[in-house]
Amino acid sequence: MKDLAAMDDTSNEAFKLLKQLNVHLEEENKYQPREKGLILIESTAENDNTICPKSRNGKVEDIWSLTNFFGLSMETFVLAVNILDRFLAIMKVKPKHLSCIGVCCFQLAARVVEEDRNVPSIHDVIRISQCKCTVSDIKRMEKIISEKLHFEFKATTALTFLHLYHTIVLCHSSESRKEVLSLEKLEAQLKACNCRLIFSKAKPSVLALCLLTLEVETLKSLELFEIALRVQKHSKVNDKDMLYWRELVSKCLADYSSPECCKPDHKKLVWIVSRRTAQNLHNSYYSVPELPTIPEYDYMNESESEDSCEDMSSGEDSLSSSPPSDLEASFFFDDYKPKLKSRSRHLYPL
Repeated sequence: MKDLAAMDDTSNEAFKLLKQLNVHLEEENKYQPREKGLILIESTAENDNTICPKSRNGKVEDIWSLTNFFGLSMETFVLAVNILDRFLAIMKVKPKHLSCIGVCCFQLAARVVEEDRNVPSIHDVIRISQCKCTVSDIKRMEKIISEKLHFEFKATTALTFLHLYHTIVLCHSSESRKEVLSLEKLEAQLKACNCRLIFSKAKPSVLALCLLTLEVETLKSLELFEIALRVQKHSKVNDKDMLYWRELVSKCLADYSSPECCKPDHKKLVWIVSRRTAQNLHNSYYSVPELPTIPEYDYMNESESEDSCEDMSSGEDSLSSSPPSDLEASFFFDDYKPKLKSRSRHLYPL
């Protein structure tokens, strides 16, 4: 089997991608959580006064909720989980401190990945996360985490390899196959793996490669499968490691897809926040962009159409997607019916 670098159709872009891959392969061990610490967490019972797998996994889900609420990137979420696991693997943490640590990891990751204007304020994160700690608590904990991790936050993660592998495969595949391999689906699968502690023990390159090969097998594409095998050979991932982690990843994805698994749907989340919290949040967190002009033609009838907006209703200060009760009045937006005025109309958020 030919190596990727020796393939006849390797372009200058593909060569640069392989060079980036080599750099990240050399760095990945540096940013991997300490295995002994992860094993200790795995062996901890739920009733002990220290972090157990369930509490760690629950905190990762909270971090995803924050990432989703503030509209931040998948990279921010994955990096926050990496910072969390690296810290928990070297420090004995009490469960009462985990909320504060989770918020700090989220904030540190956001500052590394996002633009300054998109990084949520500490006050907003405290309000939404309900971590029951002060700004001073957050700053003290951030200092502890930063010192313990030697201020090394910009890590090589499984998402780094997933993006590289996906781009490399598309670079070497035919045009007809480029739209088949969905990066969005691969990222969603990685998210599911990140919510389980055991996958923090896997090398990021191996975890990403397992996700890629499993998806390629699902697509039943011989061309993509051969390219994936070349990627595995270039990454120097042995078959034993691949078989072990592929089995675990496959089981995780099967569990996540099963009806018994309580997983989120693809509907847009409706956040229930109190009036006071809503008034103090940054406008971009709940604003609705102006809708584009809808053209009208002669054949369209004059009936009005109903359009509904995402509601943010008054309630308790919590991350909840449950519908408000009859006593809870709509605060930001109500359903409305646009009226026809001329041959074109604008829909404006109220």
